[in-house]
Amino acid sequence: MSGITAAERRAMARARELALQGPRSTNPQVGAVILATDGRTLAEGFHRGTGSPHAEVDALSRLAAGEATGATAVVTLEPCNHTGRTGPCALALIDAGIGRVVYGASDPGDESSHGATRLREAGVEVDRLDVPEADALIADWLFVQHTGRPRVTVKWAQSLDGRAAAADGTSQWITGPEARAHVHRERSAHDAIAVGTGTVLADDPKLTARIEGVDDAPQPIPVVFGDRVVPEAAALRRHPRQLRTAGHDLERELTALAADGIQSLYVEGGPTLASAFIRAGLADRLTVYIAPTLLGGPRTAIDALGVDTIDEQRRLTVTRLDQLGRDLLVEATTEGEH
Repeated sequence: MSGITAAERRAMARARELALQGPRSTNPQVGAVILATDGRTLAEGFHRGTGSPHAEVDALSRLAAGEATGATAVVTLEPCNHTGRTGPCALALIDAGIGRVVYGASDPGDESSHGATRLREAGVEVDRLDVPEADALIADWLFVQHTGRPRVTVKWAQSLDGRAAAADGTSQWITGPEARAHVHRERSAHDAIAVGTGTVLADDPKLTARIEGVDDAPQPIPVVFGDRVVPEAAALRRHPRQLRTAGHDLERELTALAADGIQSLYVEGGPTLASAFIRAGLADRLTVYIAPTLLGGPRTAIDALGVDTIDEQRRLTVTRLDQLGRDLLVEATTEGEH
């Protein structure tokens, strides 16, 4: 092992940028950069979706025969070692004459792992560059592999006394502009965003990600849970992504979303839907914005959770506590997430 060079570290950062150009799908996002022995970039590639060449093969395809001999492949994910819709990337690298491989996250698959071992056995030098960004790239995908459903974040905004709206139902705005800006960044970071039909009919939300200074922010797919019809005039009908409707069987609907490549779901409203996800044990993360105001009345932020005694309380682990303007942000994970 010769250690990681500065050029390889820069290439790993670039490989991550490339990976993010690929779609969120049933396969992980992966990027690859091929470096010459003097550190120059020879080729770049990324995985463009299920059934398409993996990142390493995509990069190699941009080189002439023999051009990869002795070169270094820098990849965000350990090269795979199995034949599926495409062949093993480890073998493709060996056949191309690659002399060294630097990878980020280890391949967690039962069938696809051990690519590094295969490379070493073929005489290829292999190093792992342990960077959190590489692991983060596959975190949601890996969650889907383990659970069969997207990772679910449930979000709500509330007053200090736990109300989501005033007694007459008005709720805009409990929180300030800093908290609302954070919500838009969270929307953009998720594959899909969910509300109930009650929220659609009451608030007519756009559910788009609007980030100041960013014209092309990634947009989540809007999903509406419930039996009532979304009106043709609803703002969601003009969302840049295709509207999806879902029923009341949360587990079945989540499985269907995962089958379509949705790895993360942001549940935004309202109390009935948020409570249903928590009650069913399907909320993995909670994001709560607490405004320093008092509303009183019956409009609580969360409905019944099936907790009848103190022994049944749903304990959480707080992962972030921050102030956004005048508001407080609390992020937490459920016991199941650990």
